[in-house]
Amino acid sequence: MNASSYTPPRWNPQRPGPMPHHRYRPFQDRVDVPARDRSWPAARIERAPLWVPVDLRDGNQALAEPMDTDRKRRFFDLLVRTGFKEIEVGYPSASRTDFDFVRHLVTSGAVPDDVTPVVFTPARRDLIDRTFDSIEDLERAVVHLYIPTSPVWRDVVLGRDRGEVWRTVRDAAEHMARRADAVASSYIRFQFAPETFNLTEPDYVLELCDGLTELWDASHDRPVTHNLPATVEIATPNVYADQIEYMHRNLGRRDSVILSVHPHNDRGTGVACAELAVLAGAQRVEGCLFGNGERTGNVDLVTLALNLYAQGVDPMVDFSDIDTVRETVERCNRMPVHPRHPYGGDLVFTAFSGTHQDAISKGFDHHARTAAELGVPSSEAPWSVPYLPVDPADLGRSYEAVIRVNSQSGKGGVAHLLRTNHGLDLPQRMRPDFARRVQDATDDSGREATPKELYELFRTAYLEPGDDVVLHAWTSERDPATGAHRFVCTLRAGDRTGDHEGTGDGLVAAFADALAGAGVPVEILELHGGPASGPDGTAVAYAECRVGGVTRWGAGRDASAAAASVQAVLAAVNRATTTA
Repeated sequence: MNASSYTPPRWNPQRPGPMPHHRYRPFQDRVDVPARDRSWPAARIERAPLWVPVDLRDGNQALAEPMDTDRKRRFFDLLVRTGFKEIEVGYPSASRTDFDFVRHLVTSGAVPDDVTPVVFTPARRDLIDRTFDSIEDLERAVVHLYIPTSPVWRDVVLGRDRGEVWRTVRDAAEHMARRADAVASSYIRFQFAPETFNLTEPDYVLELCDGLTELWDASHDRPVTHNLPATVEIATPNVYADQIEYMHRNLGRRDSVILSVHPHNDRGTGVACAELAVLAGAQRVEGCLFGNGERTGNVDLVTLALNLYAQGVDPMVDFSDIDTVRETVERCNRMPVHPRHPYGGDLVFTAFSGTHQDAISKGFDHHARTAAELGVPSSEAPWSVPYLPVDPADLGRSYEAVIRVNSQSGKGGVAHLLRTNHGLDLPQRMRPDFARRVQDATDDSGREATPKELYELFRTAYLEPGDDVVLHAWTSERDPATGAHRFVCTLRAGDRTGDHEGTGDGLVAAFADALAGAGVPVEILELHGGPASGPDGTAVAYAECRVGGVTRWGAGRDASAAAASVQAVLAAVNRATTTA
């Protein structure tokens, strides 16, 4: 349909905007993408690809303050501890700092036996020599050769046609092979990246890659890596997947080739591009922890790995202390990780919304019951908690920050925090009453309420609500023959103090009878109590009472469950007889 003849539906009042969108060409006008008999939409990711962090090279190039050797070493050690086995460590021909860092890794013995460093080089003999000099004496390494290949780069940047670019690449690759043969004691493999792959003619990329596979004599024991970057994202992720699947199906010596991808995030779809590329046949993914990189960044390896984890697939890296990982990356990059960053952000497991909090609180309770029924620790039970795709504890996060209270919070979240932080398990019917008080306080302050502040609100409202009625002293006894309770006390009601006595089927009923004798008739609607439950070993009781047509809740806390029940009734009475 011609855009000018399009009539929007009644429900969509959007109209053409003022931005000059006609200046930009859609991907299909820029590159032909073969897409026949797609198999990737039906595929499943059942194992992790080889993750290759490029923070020390590509990520470092994107920093306003590039890392020095100390920061790079700290980052490298983090990557090793986390379990990465192939790490791009630098661009040795680009700067003395990068060259010196690679030499530092070699001379300090920092590289474990099962970790392979990757070094990056343009297709120039002098820069290739500088790169090989940097890795001298390394037992194993990958030398990563790159050149831009798309028409716009060939025309605007390089000023070379397809044949000239191939001759440049071939000359560089032959020189690399000679340098590698000169150090037969080292296990050196080769990697090629046709930069701007996603804008390059697919048949030309295939020609380049197959030519290098043959030139380098790739084999099962010494495979060649062909790394296909979405250097600048140009289309929806399914288009990238089609491009990767075409290469996967058509590459020569496929069992001697590692098919790798390097997505950027210009359209904000880097993670989706990487995941769909793996479905399409990619075996290796380059990216950065938390997605640092030029423009909007490289693909985020933390999110990719933990997306697999959330699907029950072993990511083959260890993010069980995600806060330490994040803090190290922030310190080395001198850039903050966004608080809402998937999995690693400070607030990513935090709920402020009342409906979310209620669902999470119920989910925690359900999880605990499930673990008990299965007879396994909570950390081993299947995870199924609303709004939490993974257990925060699996990433080294505590549950304390999962529910936090502000003016958007509800009764479930408030009750959860009181229970987990102060041992106060509010009855269901009491929760809305306290939640309203919390909301009034947070509306007035405009800020979050801490667990300590929640307890103070609870204490002043329910544990110490006033002194209109004061119980000075009391005793109780139970008739063993009838089971009736007798309550004897001294109390002050208003400005009168006296001794009073009451009887009833239970302790609080007898207390209510004594209050009635003092001129304070009270109806006990609900009473909840139990054994010691708080962190200080005290018992807590909750009472809902009606006095003179006014219904209020009160609470009591004492070493004795009986005394806590009496205090709860007294607190409810005081709330009902005052304006508190």
